[in-house]
Amino acid sequence: MTQTTELPPVLFLSHGAPPLADDATWTRQLGAWGNSFTKPKDILMVSAHWENAPVTLSATERNPGLVYDFGGFAPRYYEVEYDAPQAPDLANEVARLVGQHGHHVARDESRGLDHGAYVPLKEMFPDADVPVVQMSMPTLDPQGLFKLGESLAPLRDRGTLIVGSGFTTHNLRWFNPAGGPDTAPPAVSSEFDQWAEEAMARGDVDAILDFLNKAPAAREAHPRSEHWAPLYVTLGAAYASGDLHAKTAIDGFWFGLSKRSWTLS
Repeated sequence: MTQTTELPPVLFLSHGAPPLADDATWTRQLGAWGNSFTKPKDILMVSAHWENAPVTLSATERNPGLVYDFGGFAPRYYEVEYDAPQAPDLANEVARLVGQHGHHVARDESRGLDHGAYVPLKEMFPDADVPVVQMSMPTLDPQGLFKLGESLAPLRDRGTLIVGSGFTTHNLRWFNPAGGPDTAPPAVSSEFDQWAEEAMARGDVDAILDFLNKAPAAREAHPRSEHWAPLYVTLGAAYASGDLHAKTAIDGFWFGLSKRSWTLS
């Protein structure tokens, strides 16, 4: 890992499905990304696959195992393990920070990491030696999640890596396994991806939060916004200082879906 005294970045990543592990290109990209910054003290994951109100934190007292929140895949995908250490200190700090902003925080000791968390982490931090806690999204409201992210910004001062895990475009009607991962994306997927790249590059937070009205093919790229919503949390955490610098870390498409991912600072 690169050694630096800078604050850890904030990440938004497109997490893929369990077969991501079979994609040599994407696994290599995620591995290189994980090696491009200092190994964090711990990791706070916000995944598209956990919506729960109030804000809820995953297990910290014991390891309940992974959440295999998918169906129809080969048995080997249900045998994957990722035994990252628990992160009770991080969970306590998250509860304190978001509590100061009016959120009640619950704990779920039966909840492990879902595939939006462990699939990319297994490629980025394969040694599973960084403590991780996952936080639910209590709403899909852009402003609400942005403010939640703002409350989490001080975590960076203690060395925490904040990760929003979703997908830059997520319309499973486009997903065609028969065509292979390198199938050309639908035009609307490419259009949304280009808009997202440009909006992030210019730091246009207002446009991103109002993507349904500002982005081309927004409702086709995201028939439901849960895979875009983790970006709101990361924007809040990164933009707390009043400025946003976003750099594309991974781009391209996977079965027609944009896997664009950003490093935010």
